[in-house]
Amino acid sequence: MADLAMVFHWAPADMDPLGLAELMEWRERARKRADTKHGARS
Repeated sequence: MADLAMVFHWAPADMDPLGLAELMEWRERARKRADTKHGARS
């Protein structure tokens, strides 16, 4: 959840309604965005 807060600027209350599977999908999006933003390579 910290990844989502950092990348998307979401508060815990924004993530509370999401189920585990949806949180994991958003977490992967956050990881990809952070990698792109910071120049990491896969």
